[in-house]
Amino acid sequence: MQFGLETLINQQKPKMEVIGNSTSCTDALSDVKHLSADVIVLDLNHDSGEEMTAVLHLISSTTAKVLFFKWSDDTEIYDKAILAGAKGIIEKEAGLETILKAIEKIHEGQVWLNQGTIERLINQLSQQKFKSGDIQAKYGVDKLTPKEKKVFFTMIENVGIPAKVVASKLHISESTLRNHLTAIYEKLEVNSRLELWSYVHKHKLK
Repeated sequence: MQFGLETLINQQKPKMEVIGNSTSCTDALSDVKHLSADVIVLDLNHDSGEEMTAVLHLISSTTAKVLFFKWSDDTEIYDKAILAGAKGIIEKEAGLETILKAIEKIHEGQVWLNQGTIERLINQLSQQKFKSGDIQAKYGVDKLTPKEKKVFFTMIENVGIPAKVVASKLHISESTLRNHLTAIYEKLEVNSRLELWSYVHKHKLK
């Protein structure tokens, strides 16, 4: 798989190419310091505590977008990675072309997750309570305008609620809500509602 994927990626030059590979996440931590990767594809095929710690450290220490191969049925492993900032999970049976498409999509700023994973993460986040006072002065939220802050706090207090309902709570139209969210995403450097909630979780703003 690794050789086939590397060959496929390098066939896309100059659009994309492989600039390095590592045998473990621990090794990748060292390698990433010397490489300017835009996307990192990880094969996390065991769930040792040491490896998982290395994975979370890697995600937090790189600006590259991280994509995982899924080899375990233990969803907790991958949920932790996504909530820490990883951008996608590729199923183990995925073909090379699908993997290539996933790399392209997360490079463009999208997430690569199936609907079941998204729903599970939203459900987890919906059970958490976020304190707006703690969030206010942290991690760029102070860049938001008063109206954007109101939208931001309403969004994270209503995880999993349809946009139409959120807009109603704010007494604005769905179109206006989308405009506010576009501005919020840009200022906080996220690309979706899921990434917004992951942002709050990642920075422990709760």
